Amino acid sequence: MNQKKQNFTLPILVMFMLFFMIAFVTNFAGSMGVILKNQFGVSNALSQLGTLANFIAYACMGVPAGVILKRKGYKFTSLLAAAVGFVGVGIQFLSGAVAPESAFAVYVAGAFVAGFSMCLLNIVVNPMLNTLGGGGNRGNQLVQTGGSLNSLGGTIAPILLGYLVGGNVQTASVQNAAPAMIIAMAIFAVAFVVIVLTKIPEPHMETAEEKAARIAAKAEGKKDKYSALSFRHFILGAIAIFFYVGIEVGIPNTANLYMSNLPNVGPAIAGTVVGVYWFLMLVGRLIGAGVGAKVSSKAMMTTVSILGIALLLGIIYTPETILVTIPIVNVSVPLGMFFMALAGLCTSVMWGAIFNLATEGLGKYTPMASGIFMALVCGGGIIPFLQNLLADSVGSLGSYWLLIAGLAYLLFYALVGSKNVNKDIPTE
Repeated sequence: MNQKKQNFTLPILVMFMLFFMIAFVTNFAGSMGVILKNQFGVSNALSQLGTLANFIAYACMGVPAGVILKRKGYKFTSLLAAAVGFVGVGIQFLSGAVAPESAFAVYVAGAFVAGFSMCLLNIVVNPMLNTLGGGGNRGNQLVQTGGSLNSLGGTIAPILLGYLVGGNVQTASVQNAAPAMIIAMAIFAVAFVVIVLTKIPEPHMETAEEKAARIAAKAEGKKDKYSALSFRHFILGAIAIFFYVGIEVGIPNTANLYMSNLPNVGPAIAGTVVGVYWFLMLVGRLIGAGVGAKVSSKAMMTTVSILGIALLLGIIYTPETILVTIPIVNVSVPLGMFFMALAGLCTSVMWGAIFNLATEGLGKYTPMASGIFMALVCGGGIIPFLQNLLADSVGSLGSYWLLIAGLAYLLFYALVGSKNVNKDIPTE
């Protein structure tokens, strides 16, 4: 008798929604800096505390999330991610209703909790989609589709928040963002219910035999002589990931703060222009996928790092009085902010290129490397915080020198640091 093949259409759609939510919630935290700065009268640096809290959660959860996925499986991990995401956004939502003196702290706490969810989702959605698709070309197709929806979520978040705030930055408050938070909580709730009711295949979850072997090895004190950290090119690549995520987030976050306070611009237009940055990241990823088979990761990283440095220099040195109309959205902003949007084409392909270079030749140590990479995503909160701490002293445009220094390191990594000098280490 032929066993009826299970239909995974609904859980696949839920994974797509969660892929969307990773970027939506993350970029929403970045865009909230405008509200935090004006409602609570904080500095540029403190306005980034929501983003910092969101990404610091990765440092705490990166490696444990990989362990949870291996030992508890896709279903448990995705349910945990959806539940934690609902709670995190819910706390942020409540910050609009609590006493003004505690609202800022409550919002930051919510961003920290939401960060745990984003880390868990990043760990689970790629392999789970691949599994639901049966692996192979179908699995890859689903992952690529999810990645596109991720970019779409990142594009919509700043545009939606800018629309909700409107043109007057002086009256911006957390309550303006309430509709978007309610939508986010609803998506997490629906995802949780659907996943509970769906049977998910678990081909990679730790078996009883593997668990027994792990416990026995631990009891005997057996430990591998080497690890991912035994490879110089991986260590330098992990540092590159830290800088890369900080650059990716710092470019639009600081620009959003800067533009929102410009005459005749305001939060709505600023959010739209930042949305263009994230949209161009989507475009860049599509281009990168098209040329990836013909262009090496080293050549790709070298090119986009040099171009990124040139664009950020354009942000710093282009006079604010020179305006340009961005064709996609038909709004006029300083030319430097046009360069900011174009930088999305550069940051779009960096994650994949760095990951490929850093994990080349790691073999059995690659899963450990992935967990370490996820922990160092915390650079997406630390670098923007430091950049805006600098902005409080030298101005928003001058703060981009920090990101240029980060891009210079990425260029060094592409040209020199990515070479595997530890080929003598067994990886099978």
